[in-house]
Order: sequence, then C-alpha cells, then structure tokens
Amino acid sequence: MPVVRIFSKVAKQALLSTPGCGCQPLTVAVRNISFSPRQVTSDASFHSVSFSETDHPKVLITGGLGQLGVGLAKLLRKRYGKNNVILSDIRKPQNSIFHSGPFIYSDILDYKNLREIVVNNRITWLVHYSALLSAVGEANVALARSVNITGLHNILDIAAEHGLRLFVPSTIGAFGPTSPRNPTPDLCVQRPRTIYGVSKVHAELMGEYYHHRYGLDFRCLRYPGIISADSMPGGGTTDYAVQIFHDAIKTGKFECNLRPDTRLPMMYIDDCLRATLEVMEAPAETLSMRTYNINAMSFTPEELAQELQKQMPELEVTYEVDPVRQAIADSWPMNFDDSNARNDWAWKHDYDLPELVQTMLNFFGSETRMARFN
Repeated sequence: MPVVRIFSKVAKQALLSTPGCGCQPLTVAVRNISFSPRQVTSDASFHSVSFSETDHPKVLITGGLGQLGVGLAKLLRKRYGKNNVILSDIRKPQNSIFHSGPFIYSDILDYKNLREIVVNNRITWLVHYSALLSAVGEANVALARSVNITGLHNILDIAAEHGLRLFVPSTIGAFGPTSPRNPTPDLCVQRPRTIYGVSKVHAELMGEYYHHRYGLDFRCLRYPGIISADSMPGGGTTDYAVQIFHDAIKTGKFECNLRPDTRLPMMYIDDCLRATLEVMEAPAETLSMRTYNINAMSFTPEELAQELQKQMPELEVTYEVDPVRQAIADSWPMNFDDSNARNDWAWKHDYDLPELVQTMLNFFGSETRMARFN
C-alpha cells in the first residue's frame, strides 16, 4: 500500500478515535511531501497481467490533437472500446474528432486540473504526447522548457501517485553530434543541442528514475521522423517528408529545407502507433529497459523525391537549406539500432519506402493527381 494512503488512514483513525477533541479533518498535501508517493520492492513486477485477463485500461492521451494523438485514440478505441480512451488538449477539436469519442480540456501545466481528470475518470494508462517539437522549440525556448519539462514533472508525479502505466515518447532528437550516428544504439552518449532534445533526454532519465525509485510503470520509445497523410506538419525537422506530399499534390513543386543527402530514420504512422500499443501491452518481465529505439526505414530527401517521381514524374524538387533545421538534422542519427525492441517484445515494422510512398499517394487519391497533371 502506498505510504500516503497508510499515513492518511492512520491519521484519520486517530482523529476518529478521540471523541470531542475538536480537531479539524486532516488533509495530506500529497504533492508537497518529501517521501515517495509509492513504495515498492526493487524486484517488483509492474502491471504484468495482460489486459485480456482483466478489465480494459482507461486511457488518457495528452496533447491529443497533434500528429499522433488522434490516430492512437482511434486504434485504442477499436481495441478497448470507445469510452475507455479520452483525448485531451488545450485546443478546440474539429467536429469529427469531438464526436468520435470522449474529449476533454486538459492543460498539463495545471496540476490540479490534470489530477482531477485522472481521478474522476479512473485513468489507468496515460499517454503523454504534449510537447513543442524541435524547430518550434528553438524559436521559443522558454515555452518549450515550460511545456516539455515542467509539464512532464506534473505528469510523472500524478502517474506515480495513482499507479498509472505511463508512456512518454522520445525521439531521434534525444541524440547529439557526439552520438554514434549509423547506427545509433539504445545506450550511448546523447548530449543533444536543442531544447527539444534536452527535454526528451530529461524525460527518459526522469521516467527511469521514477521507475526505479517509486515503481512507476514508465515506458518510452524513441520515435524516428513520423510520416502521416491526415495531419499537417507540426514544426519538426523531419516534417519535410510530410510536406513534400502535400505540395506535390497541390502544386507539383516542392522546396526542401534540408540538403538532398541528409539521411534520417523515418517511419509511417501506422507502424509508430502499433509499436506504441505493443510496448504498452508488453508484459513487464519482457522489458529489459524502459526506453527503446524503434526503426523502420532511413532515407534522404533526394531518395524520397526519386521514389515519389516514379509515380509523379512532373514533380519538381528544389533545395533552399534552412541552416537551423540543417544543423539540427546533422546532429541526429542517420539510422537507429532497434535490435533490443525486436528481441524483447518482437517489434517489426511493415512499411519501407516504396510502401510508404504508395500509401501516402493512395490516401490523397489518384483522381486528385490526375486532375493536377493532366
């Protein structure tokens, strides 16, 4: 039993056993106490029972209106039931998203609001997607520090206090220019040069600390660049790989802000979401670590353009290098070593570059392409 609950129970019994003492009800300020919100043995097994044997998890997704949240909610609702997955954000959702399942306003910087949501909705899994991405974070370091670090602290404290299974994504941006780049292993020198990367290393280490210190069931995947058709680029350095499809369909021209030979690891969104579900469902005893690389493909802007031009030969691609984004990309891995994920919980990707391009074009529709180029 958590120490806080023991303390509260003993204090309450002491008050109730002293009639007429005139004492006021005791309130325990959980967040301000100095000891662990949860005490467990170092060899404990966390949430190792599969959810096929128990009730479905009740999931809260923060930052749910970003590139990944809506897709993950759709996947989890199909698996666990519509009402068991709650999307949250500080922005107003589109009607289609609002009516697709539970949505709630949640500001990760508002600890009280976040705690109430977890308690009132009996949350058991928390997927923390709220973050400012690499290029946006460099343009507003103070805000990135607040959202990516202070917000994370709120999430960690609440997850530990209420015994949640917590997923926090990391990124290729968690590595730096002194990291081995091809391939980049799970464990190596990181030392990123962006506030986004620094905040993600902080998240990895804090999550692992809370796991070992408080028994928090923390799980983390380092995502490559994620490519999806049904969301607009969100300010990341790898977003050129999404923007090229939008521009190709709309104008038949694309200006890339990275050098044509800039190689980065990438992944189609369906693989990313499936990996997230699989690591969340993996029995604790199969996890040899709490933060894993996952990989699918690795390509350059030139290689992506050439694959796209096989089906859209009229596409014109030019290069106007953004020095800020290029410097970021040059400090990131060229290829991920994800052998631990493949060995521990049988991770395997489905999409390589040809399948990615075909899937993206199928999403936009052949009629649109024909109208543009005929």
